[in-house]
Amino acid sequence: MDDAVERAIEYLWERYDRPLTLTEIADSAGLSRFYFARLFRNSTGITPGRFLAAIRIYHAKRLLLETPLRITDVSVLVGYSSLGSFSNCFTSSVGISPGRFRRLAPTGAPELSGLPPAHRAGSGAIAGTISLPAGHGNAQVYLGAFPTRIVQHRAVAAMVVDVPGGRPSCYHLPHVPDGTWFVHAVAVADGVGPEARRRTALIGMHPLVAVAADGVTSAAVRLRRRRATDPPVLLALPELTPLPAPATGGCPATTARQTQLARPSTLPRQPALTGLARTVP
Repeated sequence: MDDAVERAIEYLWERYDRPLTLTEIADSAGLSRFYFARLFRNSTGITPGRFLAAIRIYHAKRLLLETPLRITDVSVLVGYSSLGSFSNCFTSSVGISPGRFRRLAPTGAPELSGLPPAHRAGSGAIAGTISLPAGHGNAQVYLGAFPTRIVQHRAVAAMVVDVPGGRPSCYHLPHVPDGTWFVHAVAVADGVGPEARRRTALIGMHPLVAVAADGVTSAAVRLRRRRATDPPVLLALPELTPLPAPATGGCPATTARQTQLARPSTLPRQPALTGLARTVP
């Protein structure tokens, strides 16, 4: 039945600009709407409607970055009949308004993590390893704890980790509020050998990580290429640029460089967004 879900997702990517109904999407998969809705959620972790909304916002980000179209025109082109609804959905998903996203693109996006440590009473931490798939060199990874299966605003805690190719690296994400979170990772990785200059977007997730106050929860994250059933990344990310030299130190033989991310007010400026980081599908 994965083929049915993939057919439906392909249908969404092809017709995201139309006012699709659940019945139409289910028909594209050749299933009844009720069975399809349950199957789709079991396969992707979200509803067909939420997946469609993510595709629309993804395309809106690309249009805002790559064309001079007015925001009103962008909203229509990605399937919204109301500018207000589009702006609200975009802002809640990406973390900044459509206009600000376009203005910040040349100079960098503000970090969108949670409150600074001083305001985090009763928080814990998540720690573990980040692994790259075979055939990739060094990578820079955005890692965060999120309330949903979609990488969207806002992460309750986040950091950037440099991961060397060929071996896993440790991370320690502090100041995570008490609760259950999805640990998402989005990376840009170098190639190896003749393909060393070819960079690839990778993603990874560890679901339902329970964090208790003053405790440390283990969660290993394995990066991989995107699958058809993965919703697009919506959060406005900082530039992710792999380091030319591998990180060194412990884990137990490796220590990745880790930069905890703070609120916009504590960061004067973030690096510019790359094409991969801005619009990872």
